[in-house]
Amino acid sequence: MKRSDFIIDIYKDKRTVYKTSDIAMLFAQDNINFLSDRLNYYVHTDRLLNPRKGIYAKDGFDPLELANILYTPSYISLEYVLQRSGIVFQYDSSYTSVSYLSRNIEINRNIFNYRRIKENILMDTTGIIRNNNINIATPERAFLDILYLNKDFYVDNIKPLDKRLIESILPIYRSVALEKRVTKFIQNG
Repeated sequence: MKRSDFIIDIYKDKRTVYKTSDIAMLFAQDNINFLSDRLNYYVHTDRLLNPRKGIYAKDGFDPLELANILYTPSYISLEYVLQRSGIVFQYDSSYTSVSYLSRNIEINRNIFNYRRIKENILMDTTGIIRNNNINIATPERAFLDILYLNKDFYVDNIKPLDKRLIESILPIYRSVALEKRVTKFIQNG
């Protein structure tokens, strides 16, 4: 590997956010100290951003990609997806995700909210789309996630939701109470 190719190859890659281990895999570098020194050099010369310890990003990085990398496994869901799908009308600029823990983080004026969900639900990929290094829930999965985590959540418009898709995703939650809430929403919607 030529030293001059290092940053060029990072910018040629489609991803915009990396963990240190992702960059190490790109360059098969045996010397971790060299890799760390180079990354620090690129951060100090403003060629890479370092939004969190062990995470590096290109200028103009995708906040959704960062949301997935901050805590792994996770996927974008809840209010973020519902708002963009026209199911919830209240505007919220934060990026909401489901993960193995609950956290609220602010990075570069972006707010990332994580809600904890049971591991068996988190690891089931039914209703989750992977697109351009981003894991994002379908509106139906986000609808079920929010009702599972917040029994009193108000939904403005359920018309865009595919009821059959909701019924196919619902069993992963293994919750009779959720099934009752969903049935009530569908009947009243």
